[in-house]
Amino acid sequence: MRHVLSATVQNVPGVLAHISGMLASRGYNIDSLAVGETDDPDFSRMTFVLRGDNRVQEQVRRQLEKIVTVVSVDDISSRNYVERDLMLVKVSATAGQDRSNVRELAGIFRGRVVDVAADSVIVEISGTEKKIEAFIDMIRPLGIIELVRTGRIAMVRGSNSSCEQNNTESVSNN
Repeated sequence: MRHVLSATVQNVPGVLAHISGMLASRGYNIDSLAVGETDDPDFSRMTFVLRGDNRVQEQVRRQLEKIVTVVSVDDISSRNYVERDLMLVKVSATAGQDRSNVRELAGIFRGRVVDVAADSVIVEISGTEKKIEAFIDMIRPLGIIELVRTGRIAMVRGSNSSCEQNNTESVSNN
């Protein structure tokens, strides 16, 4: 089973190394990890994608909550959420038909060409993991030179943030 965990952490040096080291030392594999500052520069949001049963997810969540720099952890997998991945891919494409093919494919996938060189173009695509994978499969015959992805980021739908939802649930359970 696939679990998407969202953690709010203090934005301090070493927090990423501490968390990823803790997960690795316990034998948990991270399928995807994305980290970025929130609207408050004192905090960052980490989005993890892990595979395992509910017991594994619960163990990971409990271990993360023990870390001092972790403010909150939420398994958003069972909730209604939006998930995106960002990819830049450099494709071999000289002027003419190759470039037209790349532009057409990018347009179909709602991507855009963000750089053009004499022998290549760079395309930016964002979307679900399946959409990104489908674009890679379609563009591969043209010749992928380089590819980089951000990993998944996710956010619960609606007006409450993950942290607010957790706080509301814990208050109503007391």
